[in-house]
Parts: sequence; C-alpha cells; structure tokens
Amino acid sequence: MSDALIQATAPTAPALASDTAMVLAAGLGKRMRPLTATQPKPLVRVAGKSLVDHALDKLDAAGVVKAVVNVHYLADALEGHFKVRRQGPAVTISDERTQLLETGGGMVAAQALLPDPFFCLNSDNIWLDGPRDVFAELSAAWDAERMDALLLMVPHPRAVSYRGKGDFHLDSLGRVRRRRSGRVAPFIFTGIQLVSHRLLRDAPEGPFSTNVLWDRAIDEGRLYGICHQGIWLEVGEPSAIAPAEAWLTGA
Repeated sequence: MSDALIQATAPTAPALASDTAMVLAAGLGKRMRPLTATQPKPLVRVAGKSLVDHALDKLDAAGVVKAVVNVHYLADALEGHFKVRRQGPAVTISDERTQLLETGGGMVAAQALLPDPFFCLNSDNIWLDGPRDVFAELSAAWDAERMDALLLMVPHPRAVSYRGKGDFHLDSLGRVRRRRSGRVAPFIFTGIQLVSHRLLRDAPEGPFSTNVLWDRAIDEGRLYGICHQGIWLEVGEPSAIAPAEAWLTGA
C-alpha cells in the first residue's frame, strides 16, 4: 500500500470542543498549609512538578492551545511562573487581586476571554488518562443543544486518597443529580468540566460558587456528566502528596 493511501485512510482524532481552558488558580489553599504559607497552592510541587504545570501539560498534550488563569493569592508568584514557562498553552491572566471571586464569579469575570464552550479545571488537579485523554472524552460527549455543562466524574475505586461521600448520581442519559444529605453518591467531581456560556447567563454579581449555576442547570435538566476511565488523584492536603507521587512515578 502506498504512503499516500495509508495517509488517506488513517483515522483522524476527533476535534476538541474548544481550544481554550480556564484554569482556576485563585484560591487561598488553606487545606494545604503549611506548604501554602509562602507560595500559592498551584506552585506546590508533586513528583518534581508544580500542580499547575501538571494541569497545563495535560492541556498541552491534548491540543488545548490557550489557557485563561485567574489569580489572587500570591498572584505575583504565579504570574512570574507563567512568564518563564517555555511550552504551551499560551496563558492569559484573569486578575482577581482586588477581590477573590470564587469559582463561579471567576468564570463570569473571565467570560469575555473565553470561547463558547470552554474547558474549565482546577489548577490542583492531577489525573491519569484512560484510553483517551479527558478533553477528548468530554468533547466526544458534548451536545450543545442539551447541555449547559458536562462534568467529568470518577467513581470511588478510581479516586486515590479521596475520603468523602461522593458528589453526584448520573441517570441513564447522563444527567446529574446531587447526593442527598447523609447518603453516599457513586461519583466524585474531578474538577474538570466543559462549560457553555449559557451556564453563566444571569449570574450573580461578585463572588459566588459554581454550585449556584449547577443547581439551576440540574433543575432545567441541562447538567450532564461522564465517567472518567482513568485514575484521579486527590491532592488537597500535604498528606495526599506522597500517595499521588507513588502513582505518578509508578505509571
């Protein structure tokens, strides 16, 4: 078979739903103290690499070429880090120095910098992909007609160092329902999602949690989720760093 024919018949990777991600990096990192006394949590190192670089490198490998990163706590340190970073994606800062806007307020403040839809992820996320990277998985499942946001979930057995009761249930169509108080839910939100601008419409002013927008989308039947096929590593406290490093160095 000729090289030309091989090239013509080779399968192509599905296009990503967006070329841009918002990386949430403005939090105070209180649970990671004392490591965050003098540095922002996204710069805490795990397996020789800062948490935010783990996230940005995953975006780069997936083909996401732009990142909008919000900053507040020790913002100068984060901005300095991005200035010396030598590989993609290209970083644009959404500056929250004057007021920490929380997750929902941070997305709304950066909306003009973000296409529709856009990926959004926490800057302290570490994960191991399954058969496909998570951004390809979200893109393949995305349906703009039905969804305001699509959340990446992980079941308890694939959530390393996680000690909570879970966050959500998924119905047979992938629609999201919250865990009831005092109960256990089978899926944990990984901190990674694909978001439509429709989710951000008529948003409150100032600081607020994305939960406000999710609750409306749940009521409207427009919040969906998919199950992550790889491993997700909880790195919320100093004690979780060693288990995460064991997974990463053994992968």
